[in-house]
Amino acid sequence: MIMKYSDSYETRWHDTDANRQLRPSQLLVYMQETSNHHTASVGMQLDDLRDEKHLAFILSRLRLQIYRPLRAFEPIEVQTFTNPGRGLSSLRSFRILRGEEVVAEADSVWALIGTEDRKFHRIEETGYEFEDEPPLELSIPARVRFPADLPLEIVGQRRIVYSDLDYNMHMNNTRYPDMLCDFLPLEDVNRLRGMSLSYLHEAAYGDTITVLGAKREDSYFIRTVNEAGTVCLEAQILLRAENE
Repeated sequence: MIMKYSDSYETRWHDTDANRQLRPSQLLVYMQETSNHHTASVGMQLDDLRDEKHLAFILSRLRLQIYRPLRAFEPIEVQTFTNPGRGLSSLRSFRILRGEEVVAEADSVWALIGTEDRKFHRIEETGYEFEDEPPLELSIPARVRFPADLPLEIVGQRRIVYSDLDYNMHMNNTRYPDMLCDFLPLEDVNRLRGMSLSYLHEAAYGDTITVLGAKREDSYFIRTVNEAGTVCLEAQILLRAENE
């Protein structure tokens, strides 16, 4: 069984933003591409899991912690490993290193769903075998909890279009961090130190979601709601102190 798995990359110029730092969504792309390679290394591509066993992983929660910015053309190592699961949940962690320096970490909670029966399934049904490692210790909140007295205001709307989609015809989970940053002042995006995301309902192709948000101290709290009034996502975005 494979424990920790790693891939090496060179960051791309087109991964960077106006501040010449890697966009937060690109951090997730590198992390999840590495996890895709990890699953393939034990015998089955994710596309084959879907096509042959009619099973797919869906993301329910993710925490991303950013310690140092990454820029274009930097060699990085991306590590991923599974953590002991809970019930029907599968847990996976990620780490990005520049040399010996850890620049970002994340952990995530996934569920396995049948694409035909729409029921939750146990991870053992995939045929994957991993040897779990201890979970990461992150300072980002594991769950998004909105303060009871926080008044949310509508900050905008966002239509789900082709460039957002994965093969489930929903907005890909890696698209959300950049989309959330679209509704923040640019100077605050430059202070980003992490985010906690709760994926509650899919945002489907053609949907228009309403984005509600509020800021308290060094955190933004954001909720997205579809046209039926269903909450799709809740997020807490954390900023570094201005003197850091």
